[in-house]
Amino acid sequence: MKKIIYLSLIFVLLITINNCTTPYSSVSKLTTFEEMEYRHAVKKVHLPQSGYTIAYTDEGSGDKTIIFIHGLGSYLQAWIKNVETLKSDYRCISIDLPGYGKSSKEPHSGQMSFYAGIINEMVKELQLKNVYIAGHSMGGQIAITSCLLYPEMVKGLILAAPAGFEYFHKGQRQWFRDVMPLDAVKKTTAEAIQNNLATNFYRLPKDADFMITDRMAMRSADDFDAYCYAVSQSVKGMVDEPVLDYLKNIKIPVLILFGESDNLIPNRYLNPGPTAKIAKIGADKISGSKLVLIPKCGHFLMFEKSDVFNSEVKIFLEKL
Repeated sequence: MKKIIYLSLIFVLLITINNCTTPYSSVSKLTTFEEMEYRHAVKKVHLPQSGYTIAYTDEGSGDKTIIFIHGLGSYLQAWIKNVETLKSDYRCISIDLPGYGKSSKEPHSGQMSFYAGIINEMVKELQLKNVYIAGHSMGGQIAITSCLLYPEMVKGLILAAPAGFEYFHKGQRQWFRDVMPLDAVKKTTAEAIQNNLATNFYRLPKDADFMITDRMAMRSADDFDAYCYAVSQSVKGMVDEPVLDYLKNIKIPVLILFGESDNLIPNRYLNPGPTAKIAKIGADKISGSKLVLIPKCGHFLMFEKSDVFNSEVKIFLEKL
């Protein structure tokens, strides 16, 4: 029974077995995450209050600034298709969360409030104004938490398949805490890494290949253990600080986007059912929010259907 539960959780947390068999045997190994090649120039800012150094890209300009927050196990590269288009009208700042990508990797709690504090400190340190936060999956829950804790910081939210709309009872939350230890992340096989990404899409696009090769290459990095710890802690952080009951307190404009064929939300083992149902539950709790359901699209919607995402974001922001 424990084995079944463990495997089902791995599916939900993006470590899955599917039918993807693309070979990646020749992937180069990294000594450190710093060696990863990023599409845009990387800057770093030290946050004196928390002590973390955050890696970010800063592209474009405009009277509105969008901060892009990636999801569990991901990095700022997840937003490259969106930044490339949206930077023509807006200042686009994509970040690596603490423990991820090229940001510093000191141990932390993984709590959503911790990450929200990082965002707030970064906004102050960079003296950002007119800030809109875009968050994908776990990044969506961080964006929501940031809005709830620091309402004066955020002008609006752009939520791409956000975590936090789905209800988990006490036993289910404990299950998440117990069965995603550091070793489960660290020992993810090459096959599972490939299939992990495939599960995020309705149809895995070829130009997403770099996400697989980066994830494989980082396994040899000196700071890989610290990354795995951050991922494990982040899982606990999501279930420790649910936001569903607090969505009604959001009083700023919110754009919500989901792929209709999302394989990860809702949890197919704990809460089987259509994604649209969960999306509507969350959207209905946020007064005045706009919900967009994208056909033939999976969890990684801002990459798979970047044209739709970018268009909806422009429409949303132009009205504000």
